[in-house]
Amino acid sequence: MTTEVTIKKWGNSLGIILPKELIKEQGLEENKKVHIQIIKKADLSDIFGSLKGKVRMSGQKMKDLSRKDWER
Repeated sequence: MTTEVTIKKWGNSLGIILPKELIKEQGLEENKKVHIQIIKKADLSDIFGSLKGKVRMSGQKMKDLSRKDWER
């Protein structure tokens, strides 16, 4: 099962709270060891504006370049 959780401050550490449905479905109990896989959710603010000041061409020119090799 895949679920989205939010990391929260917990004393001097960070922690996550697992949804009740996930705990029940997976048969999780206190002090049981599990393996987790962390996939960071993409944040569009990391992408948009990241080229500001680095690219010196108009949006139209960038579109024209990207379409240059399209088959017709």
